Amino acid sequence: MLEIALTHPSAVVGSDAHYERLEFLGDAVLDLAIADLLMRQFPNAKEGPLSKLRASIVNARTLALKAQEIDLGTMLKLGKGEEKSGGRDKISILAAAFEATIGAIYTDGGLVPAQTVVEHLFKNDIGGPAAERDYKTELQEIAYRRFHAQPVYELVAAEGPDHAKRFTTRIRIGGRELGIGAGGSKKQSEQAAAQKALGQIEQEDRERDDA
Repeated sequence: MLEIALTHPSAVVGSDAHYERLEFLGDAVLDLAIADLLMRQFPNAKEGPLSKLRASIVNARTLALKAQEIDLGTMLKLGKGEEKSGGRDKISILAAAFEATIGAIYTDGGLVPAQTVVEHLFKNDIGGPAAERDYKTELQEIAYRRFHAQPVYELVAAEGPDHAKRFTTRIRIGGRELGIGAGGSKKQSEQAAAQKALGQIEQEDRERDDA
């Protein structure tokens, strides 16, 4: 089951022994497990805020980071093309393999073991400062693994009066511009730029997968 969960379709062309079905199942299990965790963590919260919190946790970038934390990338079975194009570091593939692994745990042991694993991996992402995503940290980890380079932030503008200044930051990785963000402080503008860069990387991953 684990072997299937870590097998990309490119590695078994013409066969169904890859992660897509388990990914479908794992996506649903993750939604349920995170929803249950949020309901217990915030017993008085309404549906709207709970939905936003869950969406901030169950998304491709966060799941890819979790996959990297437990080193799933090194265990993936990929076709030669995906291997050469850096598939082990692609957000879409890492997120899919993570979901498939949760689906495999559910299939093998049922809901309780799957919930236990999800709670262990995500408990620090709920309720504290981590509930607000740190796009700069996410980008730094992905940039190192994907490009073997660190993001470089360049302040390109600081406009307006002191009490309402607006900062604009450009971000480059390996000399390539990946995003521009703005905010009421340098930190906010850097976070906005990092968010844009993450979106650009994810979009490029999807386009490569669809090609």
